[in-house]
Amino acid sequence: MGKAGNALDRVLVLEMVRVTEAAAIAASKLVGRGDEKAADHVAVEAMRAAFNTLDFDGTVVIGEGERDEAPMLYIGEKVGTGKGPKIDIALDPLEGTTLTAKAFPNALAVLAIAEEGGLLNAPDTYMDKLAIGPGYEKGIVSLKNTPTQNVEALAKAKGVKPNEIIACVLDRPRHEKLIAELRSIGCGVVLIPDGDVAGVIACTNPDTTIDIYMGSGGAPEGVLAAAALKCVGGQFQGRLIFRNDDEKARGKKWGVTDFDRIYDLDDLVKGDAIFAATGVTDGSFLDGVKVRKDCITTESVVMRASSGTVRRVRGEHRRA
Repeated sequence: MGKAGNALDRVLVLEMVRVTEAAAIAASKLVGRGDEKAADHVAVEAMRAAFNTLDFDGTVVIGEGERDEAPMLYIGEKVGTGKGPKIDIALDPLEGTTLTAKAFPNALAVLAIAEEGGLLNAPDTYMDKLAIGPGYEKGIVSLKNTPTQNVEALAKAKGVKPNEIIACVLDRPRHEKLIAELRSIGCGVVLIPDGDVAGVIACTNPDTTIDIYMGSGGAPEGVLAAAALKCVGGQFQGRLIFRNDDEKARGKKWGVTDFDRIYDLDDLVKGDAIFAATGVTDGSFLDGVKVRKDCITTESVVMRASSGTVRRVRGEHRRA
């Protein structure tokens, strides 16, 4: 088989949808059941089984945790048949375990793949995140700026006033000052309970009315979101947060030497990449899994960075 980039294009694009579909369908059986761990477990097992039917030599670089802490899909785990191109994989079999357990919107099964070495090996820490959609001059917003400065710069570029900008922020106590600052300049704030991958991607969809994503969340989810934005031409910056020596040691293990570095989109995702997601519960981005009498229906999206192609896939899976 040829280079990995060719394989991403010709072989694995729709196969990635089948992988996220499998995880989403498995997790959907536990929507609203109140058991986060069980929902995550079945999604992990389904995604792993689907990966292992595919002809590639895959390595999980963003996964469920380190080997001693995660029984499956841990960082460094090999998946696939071992035949074919070498692929790096970032994944979250169930992005929004709490959302699933409580039957809240925007739970997803998500993954991104790139050629070997194409995805940042982000440690399992927090990350400051800043994202906007396509259509703006590069560098118009920056983590070096204050939230007010970023909103004002974005408003000027969009041709509106700051009070016409809408920001998406995770609803967490750590964001109280950020939310207060945004509201003090009249900026609208959409608070989400979980699922910041969907929150970042919402910046790319005009129908959501969200212009910018701000705040801190999981670093692994930051890489996944960056892969999606790279496919559609958005902008993303991330800065890893190390709260103690243990987290710094974890960062060093994965090659982090500059603890204050700001990562741009191309630092997080190099070269070509594919992003795929399937809705578990209904959301602003995708419809969730629907169980009908004769079939199960899914809605997915798959994107490719090098071509800028975005495909929406509606699946109908006949029930045995």
